[in-house]
Amino acid sequence: MDVPNNVSRKREELKCCPPWRDGGDVALFDLAWALHQRFEKDHEIDDLNEAITLYRDALELRPAENDKRSLTLHQLALCLSNRYYRHGLVDDLEDAITLGRAALDLRPSGHPGRDLSLHNLGCDLRRRFMKKAAIHDLEEAIELHRSALELRPATHPQRSSSLHILALCLSNRYDRHGLVDDLEEAITFGRAALDLRPSGHPGRDVSLFNLACDLRMRFAKKAALCDLEEAIELHRSALELRPAAHPQRSSSLHTLALSLSNRYDRHGLVDDLEEAITLGRAALDLRPSGHPNHDVSLFNLACDLWRMFAKKAAIGDLEDAIELHRSALELRPTTHPQRSSSLHNLALCLSHRYDGHGLVNDLEEAIALGRAVLDLRPSGHPSRGVSLFNLACDLTMRFEEKAAIRDLEEAITLGRAALDLFPSGHPDRAISLFQLACDLWRRFVKKAAIRDLEEAIELHRSALELRPATHPQRSLSLHHLAICLSNRYDRHGLGDDLEEVITLRRAGLDLCPSGHPDRGVSLFNLARELRRRFEEKAAIRDLEEAIKLHRSALELHPTTHPQRCLSLHHLAICLSNRYDRRGLVDDLEEAITLGRAALDLRPSGHPGRGIPLFKLACDLTRRFEEKAAICDLEEAIELHRSALALYPATHSQRSASLHHLALCLSNSYNRHGLVDDLEEAITLGRAALDLRPSGHPDRAVSLFNLACDLWRMFAKKAAIRDLEEAIELHRSALELRPTTHPQRSSSLHNLALCLSHRYDGHGLVNDLEEAIALGRAALDVHPSGHPDRAVSLFNLACDLWRRFAKKAAIHDVEEAIELHRSALELRPANHPQRSESLYHLALCLSDRYDRHGLVDNLEEAISLGRAALDLHPPGHPRRDVSLFNLTCNIWKKFQKQADIPQSHSADSPNQAASVVRPTSKADLASSLFKHSLHLWARFQMQATTTGLNEAIRLILYALELRLPRDCPDDGAWVEKLAQGTDSDEPGLAVGDLANLVNCFAGYISCNQYAVVDLDMAITLCRYILQFRATGHPSRASSLHDLAQCLVDRFRQQSVITDLGDAIAHEEEALQLLMHGDPGYNMSRHCLTACLKMKFDSQVAMMSLDAPGITHLDVKQVIRNVAFETLKSMPTRLLYIPFGILCNRDAQVSRFMSSQQYKRLESSCMTYRRDQQMTLIHTEVSRYFQYVSLSHRWGESEPSLRDIEGHRIYGMSVQGGFGKLQAFCRVVLEQDYLWAWSDTCCIDKHSSAEVQETIGSMFTWYRQSALTIAHLSDVPDTGSLESSEWFRRGWTLQELLAPQTVLFYTRNWSLYKNITSSNHKTDVAILDELERATGVRSRFLTNFSPGMDDARSRLQWASLRRTTRPEDIAYSLFGILNLHLPVLYGESAENALGRLLAEIISQSGDISVLDWVGEASLFHSCFPAHITSYQILPSPQDQPSAEVQSSATSRGLSSFEVLRNLCGSLATSFLPQYLGHSLTPTIITPAVRRPTPDSYSPGDVYDFYSFSRAPLPRFLGRCLILPCIAHRVTVAQLTGEDPSVPSYTYKIQASGLRPLVITLPQKMENMTTSQGALQLVRPWNSKGQSAIIDATNEEQLLSALGKPFHALLLTELPHSEHKRIASSTLITVQPIDSASILRSKQVLEGILGATSSARCPPTARTSPSSNLMLIMSALAQNAVAVAFGRRLVLPSYDCKPTSTSQRIRLVYAPSSSSGQNSVSTVIIGGVPVIATPQMMLPHVVAHISLLGLAYSLPRDLGIRNLLAHYSLSRNTSLDLAGEMALQHA
Repeated sequence: MDVPNNVSRKREELKCCPPWRDGGDVALFDLAWALHQRFEKDHEIDDLNEAITLYRDALELRPAENDKRSLTLHQLALCLSNRYYRHGLVDDLEDAITLGRAALDLRPSGHPGRDLSLHNLGCDLRRRFMKKAAIHDLEEAIELHRSALELRPATHPQRSSSLHILALCLSNRYDRHGLVDDLEEAITFGRAALDLRPSGHPGRDVSLFNLACDLRMRFAKKAALCDLEEAIELHRSALELRPAAHPQRSSSLHTLALSLSNRYDRHGLVDDLEEAITLGRAALDLRPSGHPNHDVSLFNLACDLWRMFAKKAAIGDLEDAIELHRSALELRPTTHPQRSSSLHNLALCLSHRYDGHGLVNDLEEAIALGRAVLDLRPSGHPSRGVSLFNLACDLTMRFEEKAAIRDLEEAITLGRAALDLFPSGHPDRAISLFQLACDLWRRFVKKAAIRDLEEAIELHRSALELRPATHPQRSLSLHHLAICLSNRYDRHGLGDDLEEVITLRRAGLDLCPSGHPDRGVSLFNLARELRRRFEEKAAIRDLEEAIKLHRSALELHPTTHPQRCLSLHHLAICLSNRYDRRGLVDDLEEAITLGRAALDLRPSGHPGRGIPLFKLACDLTRRFEEKAAICDLEEAIELHRSALALYPATHSQRSASLHHLALCLSNSYNRHGLVDDLEEAITLGRAALDLRPSGHPDRAVSLFNLACDLWRMFAKKAAIRDLEEAIELHRSALELRPTTHPQRSSSLHNLALCLSHRYDGHGLVNDLEEAIALGRAALDVHPSGHPDRAVSLFNLACDLWRRFAKKAAIHDVEEAIELHRSALELRPANHPQRSESLYHLALCLSDRYDRHGLVDNLEEAISLGRAALDLHPPGHPRRDVSLFNLTCNIWKKFQKQADIPQSHSADSPNQAASVVRPTSKADLASSLFKHSLHLWARFQMQATTTGLNEAIRLILYALELRLPRDCPDDGAWVEKLAQGTDSDEPGLAVGDLANLVNCFAGYISCNQYAVVDLDMAITLCRYILQFRATGHPSRASSLHDLAQCLVDRFRQQSVITDLGDAIAHEEEALQLLMHGDPGYNMSRHCLTACLKMKFDSQVAMMSLDAPGITHLDVKQVIRNVAFETLKSMPTRLLYIPFGILCNRDAQVSRFMSSQQYKRLESSCMTYRRDQQMTLIHTEVSRYFQYVSLSHRWGESEPSLRDIEGHRIYGMSVQGGFGKLQAFCRVVLEQDYLWAWSDTCCIDKHSSAEVQETIGSMFTWYRQSALTIAHLSDVPDTGSLESSEWFRRGWTLQELLAPQTVLFYTRNWSLYKNITSSNHKTDVAILDELERATGVRSRFLTNFSPGMDDARSRLQWASLRRTTRPEDIAYSLFGILNLHLPVLYGESAENALGRLLAEIISQSGDISVLDWVGEASLFHSCFPAHITSYQILPSPQDQPSAEVQSSATSRGLSSFEVLRNLCGSLATSFLPQYLGHSLTPTIITPAVRRPTPDSYSPGDVYDFYSFSRAPLPRFLGRCLILPCIAHRVTVAQLTGEDPSVPSYTYKIQASGLRPLVITLPQKMENMTTSQGALQLVRPWNSKGQSAIIDATNEEQLLSALGKPFHALLLTELPHSEHKRIASSTLITVQPIDSASILRSKQVLEGILGATSSARCPPTARTSPSSNLMLIMSALAQNAVAVAFGRRLVLPSYDCKPTSTSQRIRLVYAPSSSSGQNSVSTVIIGGVPVIATPQMMLPHVVAHISLLGLAYSLPRDLGIRNLLAHYSLSRNTSLDLAGEMALQHA
């Protein structure tokens, strides 16, 4: 029906039948109907308004009894409903409902239109429900729809509408009341409606959509995934039925996106979320600003983007979500029902952005929004609990940020309120319990209220019960419950709590299997708790398991992991604990290594840096206590200072830092005795004690250590107040250490010690008694086997001896002796305190001797005293006391003996005591002198060695008593003795010194092979001689005594100067004596013996066959060998034990004062002379073995000036200094004395030294015993292939040169913990090195420097870089074994050019010409950059095995093949040029000819095989290059790409197959058109094995016919050539073997040999771009000519001119006929004249024949012309004439 025409027609009908006429109501109704129909079609509101007006008019004309009134009411209600839907005016909806009810009343049951009225009225009531939410409207609508449905049977056309609308109403009621029955019935009706709307039905999309929505609601209720899956499929189907222009498409997009989001929440499939976001964006596009559902689309899309952020952590998604939520919030005013949701989700997004970026503004806004949400969700609101919970979480975060306790208090309050709204069974109860427990724990940490912790534990337990084994958050509950229990264990120490913590940690680990992201954390936490249990119960298995778990965790925490530092730190702690338990140094070393690694991960500024600083310092202190390396202690002090600087006054760890720093300073004081250290230790100890008040668990330790330091200060300064304070502190510490305390014994011991010292000062017996009581108590807690038992025994014994000295109770000294004996048994020979036990036991025995007179006691006391004195060498602070007591006991012994003059017989103790004991050291010394004289006299009478030994001891004791040794230097002591001989004090005179000399002499005579202190005796003799000047009656005897001692030392040490001095002294003695004097004959015999020894020694030296040494000069020979050995080593080396830099003199000085030297000097005496030099060389080389460092230079590398004169170990640990110190530590660990680093062992300000270093560096690395390669960018678990070390230039030779290399990672641990002694021999590492360097393993393990295969060595370096560009060339000097000047400042091109020129000049290796890329400005044949060698050329073809075998079987030499081939060539071609025959028989191989090695410019040589052709070489900047040339006939440009740039040419050359080449630059037209191009085959006899080894003509031609790499040359003026660089290697192929013979041009090249001369200076082009070539000849004799600075490549196609000829080739055959042989000058290829052989070299050497056009006068003969113009080499030839040269 045509609706517009129908409206017009109805209007005409209305005009014909106005309302007042009969039938007017029908006309009004019909027009209204038509207008309504047109509205539904065109949606013009005017039509609808007019229809409503007309319906109202018609209604007025149809009273109640009118049978059409119900229809009019119905249609008017329908129109008003439509207008309501359009404009939303409630009045329209109310009128519609009123009219609908009236219509329904007029359509009673049975009326055919009743179902329609029921249906429409139900729809209007539902609309009013949607508007006003009055549930009675919805209830009535459902009843009406049910009634309508009953009136619409299965076949009714409108049944599907009733089903559909009834389902909608039931869904609405479900939304309101949540009755599942309503939802189930709605789904049932929805399915029924869908069945009635098959595919193609106009309402099918609506049914699909509504049913899908209901299914999604049931999924939300019952979580049946099948409902969600079906809903998604239905939504997809509905979406397909709603194209882009469909008004409901946005709804389908929106709800499908919601369903996919729900499925993502269930399964976590990112594809669902991605699709949901895509659909949400599409829906948003269809709901622009102003659309009623724009806010809903914004909100849902924002939620999906937040989900995506939570999945992928892409901040862009979160930012978008925040913006969308803000936009949605703007569209939802205060009264909007969904405003609270927008506020809630926006707050959630802002909280997450705060978590990511830490912006406090985000957190503040989130809290403000959370409060706004809470206001909109009052008590009773279903989402109030969630709002309370989220706001509590945000407040907790603000507490963590700002530490405001009010935030935490409010969070707890809100958390409790939220928990009340989440009763048992609520899905959010577990998370609420968990969060509240965490907040309570935080308050416990803040306020330490134990009730908070108890409540937190209970809440965590409740949360854990609600999170079963499969719950994703169970591990989190286990973790936090474990934390709380651990805190309670810390508070109360209940073992049950710790056990439960470990159980929970194990359960948490079980929930994190291998591959789980949290497994590393679980391993770490369990390990930490096991270590705590170890600290509690000392079960080593707990510690072992903890170490194993920490190692596993460390493997899961790579370098970049935020928890790696903690793993390193705690593993180090565990290893330190195991070291404390078992004493394994490896554990301590690993702990230190891990500690350093942890410290590296917490650089300066890191908030947690203090912890690893402190821990590493403690471990270094332990290692100092183990190894006594002062560098460890110094580093520990520096680290403790750094840690202390990071701990402010309120920091919990400050007291520990103060305490441990004080301990380290105390140790430093004990080592160095610096009072400043001790004073600082005391100050720090007091500060630590202030931070550990009464009740602090570590207060006792601080009291104890401070007391010990004060006691040390007392011992140093004797200030009694220090001792008093120490006693009080020790008493306080003892009170805090009950009987079971492990450190109680230490307190008892040290308090007793302090009381003993106070007794010594004040003599208060109470102090001594208390000290003894404390000592006994300490001994009781130190049973047998306790490490401190010996100290307790010793101290108690000393105190008992003091009480004996005070009270004379013999039982005290008896007990003291027994205790001292027990202590001595526990102090073996190497014990540091053994000497004290010996001394005090001797003292007690001496006292018992005084009391009882038992000689055994005295003898034992003397024996013990001597042992103590041996352990107190000169310079020892206790030597003086030990000596005095020993000599007192010796004096007692002599008083006991009756045979000593003036001694008293002592048959009883009383008699012995009656002798007056010496009261001073001087008196005691005098007494001992007298006893020694008596023993000396007895020795002279009886010659008993025992008496002599005792005499020597006594006189030495006496001298030392008289003038104590304050240093171990015998010479200084003797000098003091001698200087004191002229004093007036009694007890010492020159005669006493002479007695000592006599004793030594007697000792030597009785002990021929004994090693005695001859140096002391000689020194004494020299001083005696000084005081017996000329004229002194005893001078002669003194001279003789000195000579005798010198002779004795010569016999033992073979010092030739001693023998010379002895002779001189005896000669002087004889001059002072007369024949008959008592000493004359003795001196004469001694002088005779000395002269005989000198003569015999000289004869022995002269009789040596080989250069060896004698005993006379062993010291000097060793010194000389040392200097000779060091000549080939670095000038400076680091002496590792002291960390100092030594030059060669210092190095030799170190050696000469070392034990190794002394052992060597002694060993030389036992070797034969022919073995001594070998021994010396071996030992000296072994001593000077050094380790070299290979590394990448970084910032702040130490220079020579930085460390010269300083100790490395005392310098900063930052930057390169730390690396140098770590290197030195590694060298020390490897047991070497010397090291070399290129940073600080070279004077970089000396150009000469830099030059020497670069030239010697390869040798230095080769000679090093070990090279340490530090890969600073490779972590412990990394791969060395990634290191920048393999991309640096200098490290190539540092890898190839050393025989032994060890790779160390960033943290100075061995790479992959491979403990092999040489990583270059480890198969796994060798494979990695091959991949990283491109160098084959045979070169890595056994590299020989040199220029063999120089091209490969350049390729190794081609990918490497150096800081200074020119260094890339200098770094190859050692690898190539060549030496060139180092010219810093030159360009890299120049440096590389000089290197390549030297390679060619020395080796003739032309493989270096195989490169692609940019040409160098230095020379056109060389590349501008070393990177041009990155691609290796393919290997040239080699002859097959069959060919080689055939050649070998025939036995032909290459010379014979060449002679045969060249003979055939000469026979075939030369007669037509020469005019007479030449046969191969004129060649006489027996004639001695020059070789290529003796080849020099300016002369002409012929070589009779390819292998003897001249080598390529450089003269100046000109390259002399033997080659075979092929002139280019066609060079056609076939393609170009200027953007690259790249130019492709098709090339044709004589004798070669066509080829295509690519050039980086376009060739000039002149070059390509005039035939100036040539492809040449460079010749190098070293690289042409296939040709040189050819044994017949066929093989030779076959080899010459194979592909080869050619150079493209262009000719320049004056017959110079320049290479044209190519983008790829140019590989060419000869046409065939026969083409070599067919081409006349090639033949001329083969037969001839070029000659050349110097070009005029004005005609020369830049040397850097010139190339001169020499042609290799394949004639009867292969002739190569080279001289001058330039050599010229012949051109084969020259043509004579009208006035001149170009002389091209000179053929110079040789024969045995000498001067009578004939040589022919070839002009333009035609023989001109023959000249004597002797003339030709002279001409060729001085005249440039090639490339110069000239004319010859008609009347001048050639021979005379050549003789006339024999010019010097520096003169160019310019011959002019009027007429052209005639042909012969």
